[in-house]
Amino acid sequence: MVGYAQILQRVPQEWRMTFLELTEAMEQHLREQLAVRREDFIALSDAVRDLVRAQARSEAEWREYRAQSEERFARIEAAIQELTAAQARTEQRIAELAAAQARTEAELREYRAQSEERFARLEAAIQELRDAQARTEQTLQALIAVQQKFEERLQRLETRMGRIEGRLLEMVYRERATSYFGRVLRRPKVVDLSAILDDLEARLSPDEVDELLNLDLLVTGRPRWPQEAVDQPDIWLAVEVSSTVDVEDVTRAVARSALLRKAGYPAIPTAAGQELTIPARTIAQEEAVLILQDGRVLLWEEALARLSGPRASSPPSPGE
Repeated sequence: MVGYAQILQRVPQEWRMTFLELTEAMEQHLREQLAVRREDFIALSDAVRDLVRAQARSEAEWREYRAQSEERFARIEAAIQELTAAQARTEQRIAELAAAQARTEAELREYRAQSEERFARLEAAIQELRDAQARTEQTLQALIAVQQKFEERLQRLETRMGRIEGRLLEMVYRERATSYFGRVLRRPKVVDLSAILDDLEARLSPDEVDELLNLDLLVTGRPRWPQEAVDQPDIWLAVEVSSTVDVEDVTRAVARSALLRKAGYPAIPTAAGQELTIPARTIAQEEAVLILQDGRVLLWEEALARLSGPRASSPPSPGE
């Protein structure tokens, strides 16, 4: 039979005192209960043995659990160490980021201050430019107004000069009729409209006479035909004189020569001047208008052929 000492050795150290106290209490109880039966004692022994075996199982489970716990604690401690190192690295990184953020904020504040200063200078410069632009526009408007007035005065001056040049040129053609018209007429003679005014008034309406009175020059003479005939009658040139012959000069010569022909004077429309515009040349070609341009004779044969057609008639003498 196993003694109490052997059983006590099987009990864990921390439970021995409790076990001894329990045993002593049981012995005391047994002494007090002298009437305890042997069967009860055997049952108690069995219960103790069950407790010892249960204790042994508990110790085995406890050792296994302790080993597992130690292993888990080791893994957790390793993980904690790794987390601690990672946390240290994170904190260092955060510190670096905080320092960088502080530098960035300082740089941003400095750049913002510089930018505000630059913006202020730019806005001031822009305002100055706007003011200067406004002054420039005012000056430009004033210059435009002056230029417009100058152009108007220049236009009036050019008009007056054109009229003066036309009058001077008309005087030149009148005084040097032989030099200019002698190329197309024999013994050309400038005729004052007053010499035939009575005849014109008898054959034309007052408005038509007024239109003819605006004619620059009226020249008469015998035409120089390519094959001249001695009995060739005199013809008349309804001349419009201008420094630059334009369409209006040509059309006026055509209209006024037509009035002369209506009054019985075989007249050729004529435009004389130093320059000839292209549109005026085109109309002159279409209407067979004689052109005297700076000493040159243009469209003479065409104008003479047009006059010799159905529209020609015998001219009355200036005294009729």
